[in-house]
Amino acid sequence: MIVIQFLRSMIFHVVIYVGMVIFAIGFLPWMLVDKRGGHAACHAWCYFVLCCARWIIGLKCEVRGTPPTDEVLVAGKHQSFLDIIMIYGAMPRGKFIMKKEILYTPIVGQYGLRIGCIPVDRGKRGVAIKKMVADVAAGRSDPGQLIIFPQGTRVPVGEKRPYKIGSAVLYRELNQDCVPVAVNVGVTWPSHGLIRYSGTAVVEFLPRIKPGLATDEFMQRLEATIETASDKLAAEALGK
Repeated sequence: MIVIQFLRSMIFHVVIYVGMVIFAIGFLPWMLVDKRGGHAACHAWCYFVLCCARWIIGLKCEVRGTPPTDEVLVAGKHQSFLDIIMIYGAMPRGKFIMKKEILYTPIVGQYGLRIGCIPVDRGKRGVAIKKMVADVAAGRSDPGQLIIFPQGTRVPVGEKRPYKIGSAVLYRELNQDCVPVAVNVGVTWPSHGLIRYSGTAVVEFLPRIKPGLATDEFMQRLEATIETASDKLAAEALGK
């Protein structure tokens, strides 16, 4: 059975990445003249991936809660590439705080910049946070939902890692609602390896955290909210 799932996973990978190239080329003229073309291309590809996941590997993807459509800070749990696809695909104008190295990834880097993603150098923490805040402030005229992963990297299901201060800095400087997002996608789409499993992957948009909290209070509430909900979703996916 595992061999069959592995073969299905390989077919899935080939299909979605060939699809990425096709979508990127097809939407390129629109993307070059209008940022809406970039968002349209990314949304179309996300929808394509989720459809392929269901039909090729038997993975159903479910969004719960209310995805924001206004200007907010979205702080999400990050377990694999799938949560990026599902979180972005659920909102109209998402843009990520992303690693600077991603800029050099073909297609992803170019489209990421076009839709307003903000690259930061994680190797220089203090400088990165200051630049991140400045870049966000400079881009306020371009409305959208700013997405950050507070732990700064993919974290496997069941593993605990600290929440970084960058999300609190943005929360304070932007003075916007923060929408926490819980996920369990790492159960069916692990952060490492090529095999993808059947089941139900869930991304859940949780109640907003209003602006005005002190940094420590915000960080404690954000972590507790996301971790508690993500653990519950993981237990659901694992049948516990």
